[in-house]
Amino acid sequence: MPDPSLADLTTLRLGGPGERYVAAPDAATLVAAVTAADAAGDAVLLVGGGSNLVVADAGFVGTVVHLTSRGIDVAPDAGSGVGEVTVAAGEPWDDFVARAVAEGWSGIEALSGIPGTVGATPIQNVGAYGQEVAQTIARVRVWDRMLCGERVFTAEECRFGYRHSRFKADAGRHLVLDVTFRLPQDELSAPVGYAELARTLGVAVGERAPLADVRTAVLGLRRGKGMVLDAADHDTWSAGSFFTNPIVDPARVPDGAPSYPQGDGGVKTSAAWLIEHAGFGKGFGLDRPGARVSLSTKHTLALTNRGGASTDELLALAREVRDGVAARFGIDLVNEPVLIGCAL
Repeated sequence: MPDPSLADLTTLRLGGPGERYVAAPDAATLVAAVTAADAAGDAVLLVGGGSNLVVADAGFVGTVVHLTSRGIDVAPDAGSGVGEVTVAAGEPWDDFVARAVAEGWSGIEALSGIPGTVGATPIQNVGAYGQEVAQTIARVRVWDRMLCGERVFTAEECRFGYRHSRFKADAGRHLVLDVTFRLPQDELSAPVGYAELARTLGVAVGERAPLADVRTAVLGLRRGKGMVLDAADHDTWSAGSFFTNPIVDPARVPDGAPSYPQGDGGVKTSAAWLIEHAGFGKGFGLDRPGARVSLSTKHTLALTNRGGASTDELLALAREVRDGVAARFGIDLVNEPVLIGCAL
């Protein structure tokens, strides 16, 4: 069968062809494919779940390496009540979360329903509903393309920040091979740190709830925002949240906007609030003749492919939203997904 197009490998269902395609079902194949491409001077695009990629209509000139490795290795907790679980980079993230909940491994239940693979989570320091993977990652094993060898980084060495890590700061250098998590054995969740989730569960912020209840609640909240993949629902043909929540000087937070103080003196505010109050409501763009892209009808942070769209159309909408927020509030929104062969 022919090699898949990048539109087939991304949740946006956008993007042209790759010049070359290699499937990597294990770490050794991944390293060999990337090393060969590096030696030949080829550009490399690593694709896992494709949930954080916006690929140009022209496609990608170079080698597309599709990571499909699987495997979950559980180390005994030696009576400490906290076990280590090492997960292959290509393992689907939500499959791992589902198993964690079933096994009574506490600490990632609020990250249910997030698309993509385990290997992508430390790069972005994936987070939602009051949890981040930085809270449970023990170490990350990588292939360093510059040093041509394996390295293992502890959580501290990963330099995690809000939607950030050393891997994102030095983009493309490190290939994540597997991630080791430290997860307490417990029937209850980590303390619930997000008000919307706490209300849904009927608990106070800071209280705990059964793991299965938290997973069910999070999946329900995400589905209501079009953030659980569903091929029949075009609101989920997206890259998730397209813009990160900006961190600004407290004086720049608009009146009425959410405000979350950060440790460095800055304040994180809501990109979704800024977008909506700049005049871009849910479903913005759908009423345009022949519209093939729009904001999600369920969540203003998601830019969606309504079927048959092009990447150029999606980026034009992203620029319109970004520029509108800047004009209204003087705050620059930054895209969260990685742009391949294109730019805002």
